[in-house]
Amino acid sequence: MNKKVILGILISIISIVLVYLSVREINFQDVSRALKKIQFSYVIFFILLVILMQWLRSYRWGVILQPMEKIDQFSLFSVTCVGFLAIASIPARIGELARPYLIAKRSTIKMSSALGTILVERVLDGLSVLTIAVIVLFYTDLPSLMIISSVLFFSLTVVIFCSILGLIWRREKALIIINKILGKLPGKFAHKIDELIYHFIDGFQVIINIKTLLYLLLLSALIWLVDVMSIYVLFLAFGFTLPVIASVVLMIVLIAGIAIPTAPGYIGNWHFACILGLSFFGVAKPEAFSFAIVYHFLSIAIIVFLGVLFLPFNRFSISYIKTQLNSTKANEEKIG
Repeated sequence: MNKKVILGILISIISIVLVYLSVREINFQDVSRALKKIQFSYVIFFILLVILMQWLRSYRWGVILQPMEKIDQFSLFSVTCVGFLAIASIPARIGELARPYLIAKRSTIKMSSALGTILVERVLDGLSVLTIAVIVLFYTDLPSLMIISSVLFFSLTVVIFCSILGLIWRREKALIIINKILGKLPGKFAHKIDELIYHFIDGFQVIINIKTLLYLLLLSALIWLVDVMSIYVLFLAFGFTLPVIASVVLMIVLIAGIAIPTAPGYIGNWHFACILGLSFFGVAKPEAFSFAIVYHFLSIAIIVFLGVLFLPFNRFSISYIKTQLNSTKANEEKIG
């Protein structure tokens, strides 16, 4: 059987299991009653905060890309919106390739370098979220396993970040070591990998500048604080009397939940993560499920709306990307 088919089946099974766990033993009349209590003034505020978070993401990406090329904010925001549409629409987070691919089309930046900037984003996000998590979880009575997991993930993120710094600051030595390893591979293949790694490292250039790095860390913290605020506003929309710390915990659980490869749109894992996160604060399952439905629907609807809105400015499809990548590969082979 084709590997892609097997992967698709496994992803579908995971989604079905998580959907089942989310709806098991739920009285849907209670869910309906909870949905009817929503205060829509808070929902509008939530939508504005999510759009602000998206704009901040695109702005931060521009700062990361700036050492290679200064990109105008409209291009950054439009590519970011279409990229997030791809992430939500394509299974197993394959859509992560959309943003670097699209920005490479609109600039002189190599796609491999753009991929490097996505990794920088992930590390910055990891440091920000896990710093918040470690601080918060030590002041709450949540399961010790969650605290230990957060500390371990935080430590791993710091190790990755320090490794990237070392790779940049000792770039020449790092490339010498890499070249020695690649020297054991077939010539043409080694040359392609070497060029890919070289451009990939270019995507890390921004973190050499300490002032810029601190600015990026500040922006990253702001992005996730806006996310915390948006969750809390949605709590208010449902009339939940929960502390702000509950929105922090829910954000952390949700980030872990949607990292699991599932069906497009995070169906199943998003809802299960919301129910799990709210259960720590005594929210009944029907209310938690109704919250998960609205939170998921609004978040995905905003991503889809913005992505479709900017799609005409960014020609994008899976088949088109494959065609262009195959064309690039063929040209490289001719040159080689």
